[in-house]
Amino acid sequence: MTPALTSTGSRFLSAGSAALTLLELPEVTDRWGRPSVLAGLSVGDLAAHLARQVLLVEAYLDAPDPHEDKLITAEAWYAALEGTAEPDSQLNVGVRERSHAGAAAGPRVVAGEVRDCLTRLATRLGNEPLERQVRAYQGETMLLKDYLRTRSVELAVHNEDLALSVGAEPPETGVSEAVDVLVGAARLRHGDAAVLRALTRRERDTVGALHVV
Repeated sequence: MTPALTSTGSRFLSAGSAALTLLELPEVTDRWGRPSVLAGLSVGDLAAHLARQVLLVEAYLDAPDPHEDKLITAEAWYAALEGTAEPDSQLNVGVRERSHAGAAAGPRVVAGEVRDCLTRLATRLGNEPLERQVRAYQGETMLLKDYLRTRSVELAVHNEDLALSVGAEPPETGVSEAVDVLVGAARLRHGDAAVLRALTRRERDTVGALHVV
């Protein structure tokens, strides 16, 4: 890997590998159509959403580099997200629709796509230019290393969701990366003082400063 992607790329690939391990569990196959721990998503839907966090990286890399001057960081991307806590928001409705469509392929196909994609990305991420940009969700443009950090967050969060949905032990891979990004997003959204209160004086946390997504 190139020096700038060694740590970030490795953490993403490790979180992706942990996701693949979960996707290949027989418990996931057996409970594919049953409810997950997330309202409105079956285990299969959740598995497809988890798989998408890996597959999107390759899809965005296949698109042209936008070469834009205005970029957004991983922290700013999460700080700007809206509708995450509203079940009927455009964001969450879209997640459910895409997840249900992905789950229709079945557990073997979903896991196989992730396995093949991770194999390709293990080589590809080491060959991408340091200044590579990707155009991500809602049209924002960010450096590849920042986009990989957002996917590591999603993988860490949804790895736990899927594990708990089938009675497995949640992996810890990627959790520290997720915490770093989301606390950074909370600081941007609410300010350092609000985050400090959320960490030390919960009774004064009137805005739920640490609830980012």
